[in-house]
Amino acid sequence: MKNKNTKISAYIHIPFCEHICFYCDFNKVFLEGQPVDEYIQSLLKEIRLTKEQYPSKTTETIYIGGGTPTSLSAKQLDVLLKGVRELLPIDPANEFTIEANPGDLTQEKLQVMKEYGVNRLSMGVQTFDNQLLKKIGRKHTAEDVYETMKFLEKEDFLNVSIDLIYALPGQTLEGFQDTLKRAIELDLPHYSLYSLILENKTMFMNWVRQGRLQLPDQDVEAQMFEETIIAMEKAGRHQYEVSNFALKGQESQHNLVYWNNDHYYGFGAGASGYLGHTRYRNHGPIQHYLKPLKANQLPTVETEILTLNNQMEEELFLGLRKMNGVSKRKFEEKFGRALNQVYKKTIPDLVQKGLLLESDGHIKLTEQGLFIGNDVFEAFLIDKEE
Repeated sequence: MKNKNTKISAYIHIPFCEHICFYCDFNKVFLEGQPVDEYIQSLLKEIRLTKEQYPSKTTETIYIGGGTPTSLSAKQLDVLLKGVRELLPIDPANEFTIEANPGDLTQEKLQVMKEYGVNRLSMGVQTFDNQLLKKIGRKHTAEDVYETMKFLEKEDFLNVSIDLIYALPGQTLEGFQDTLKRAIELDLPHYSLYSLILENKTMFMNWVRQGRLQLPDQDVEAQMFEETIIAMEKAGRHQYEVSNFALKGQESQHNLVYWNNDHYYGFGAGASGYLGHTRYRNHGPIQHYLKPLKANQLPTVETEILTLNNQMEEELFLGLRKMNGVSKRKFEEKFGRALNQVYKKTIPDLVQKGLLLESDGHIKLTEQGLFIGNDVFEAFLIDKEE
């Protein structure tokens, strides 16, 4: 396989939360009574051990997610970020993101972040409807969002992205339109909007099974998605990936690593990474994560070595999430095979069905294909020139 790409990004997972949201299935635990300091030291040890096996001179992007990274104290953040900067050198111009919750940020924590080169914040706002926020188990209010934004503006920290979730239980189209309007009025460089996905082992899934929750129907959900695209475009935020909208030049470089099918380290409990031809996942429960690291071993619980076919499939179903689609030139450079030769049945078939657009340089989803993306991705899993 001709893969000249030696650039590696890093995802770092902080699993601690001060509360647990009802819809969340990410690896997380209630903060109180947890070995937070030991976890940070083990995390830094994991970074050291991994870099011995997969060295990289510089790191393309760093993203610290969770859980809630800002649930750490300023002192703990300082220890973490100091270690991260030493072990993962990054060009100050490159993207270094931390997730934050509205209302969690203090001046002291923000100063620590700035000191170590954090230059982007991603905030989980979800909705501006206080009743809905309560219903989904968030502890912040819409007022907290405005207060945090004011504080960030005062501190001259303007590279902020917010996440919203639509198709929430009991959410009406009018209610969602209000949230969308309020979000756009904040005039931020980047927005991510996701429809609610019911995950196993979440409170929401249990409640739906018990008939205690009513979700908007699919037509309303599709309308919410459609209105998002129109409103964002009107506000000058172009859709560059199915769920992501940004001012030109403000697209999330870290998220593009995933959709471009590039390499990244996954550090921390439950984190996943992609190095060489291998996808891997770490132990999720904190004690299971800490134990191997005490013996100087990596905390990997699962690895999958991808065949050439697997890699090409992933290139397609990740790349087609981007509005500019999959580059034929890059595909051939990566895999030494022409895209049209590998998928000589699927591409013409999807073009004919009006789900795919093909140009000399790219293939990408049509507007119709965008709404039923998963069906399009599946088609690429079936056809393959042997």
